[in-house]
Amino acid sequence: MLWLGFSLLTGLLGLAWLLSLAESQRVHHPPLPVINQITDFTLTNQSDQAVTLADLTNHVWVADIIFTRCAGPCPRMTKQMESLQNALPSTSRAKLVTLTTDPDNDTPPVMKTYGDRFKADFNRWTFLTGTKKEIAALGSGSLKLSSVPVKLDEQKDPVDLFIHSTYFVVVDKHAQLRAVFETGGEGVEWTNVQPHILAAVHQLEREP
Repeated sequence: MLWLGFSLLTGLLGLAWLLSLAESQRVHHPPLPVINQITDFTLTNQSDQAVTLADLTNHVWVADIIFTRCAGPCPRMTKQMESLQNALPSTSRAKLVTLTTDPDNDTPPVMKTYGDRFKADFNRWTFLTGTKKEIAALGSGSLKLSSVPVKLDEQKDPVDLFIHSTYFVVVDKHAQLRAVFETGGEGVEWTNVQPHILAAVHQLEREP
């Protein structure tokens, strides 16, 4: 009887722990809000191939906006995207998308060379360019990644061309913007941000 009682107590304690763990996970990982719906687009990747929203549907994807001539935050952001690429498990179907804000310079070959510089796996990480109107529609319109040209008389150097977002955004499998992460603001440490991005990707990949 003593052993039976002990076994029952142990089982109840184990069940209570599992229920507590499930409740903790539910509390600490609430559903991510739907921020915006991504509208359809057609842009061109680093291999000079057309890419549309349909190519990313059914994938969770992380996006940012940079330009290859940037001497400011862009190399750091692209290095962070490389770090994210390396941290994603091989079982993940998540995609990475880097959008240029400087299509006059950032042609597909330029984007390909830039991607190679950061060891991009082009099966997972896509670099997109297009017309300024098309880029603005996806960047600032759908993804909320702003980009503003710097006036000529305000440029600090010849490549000080744009002020743009330093956010990474996460889109779900149904083309809905679900999370926004600052990567380079004052006091922001990438080592603290990356785990939250990975957690958001993992959470959205589990959603139907």
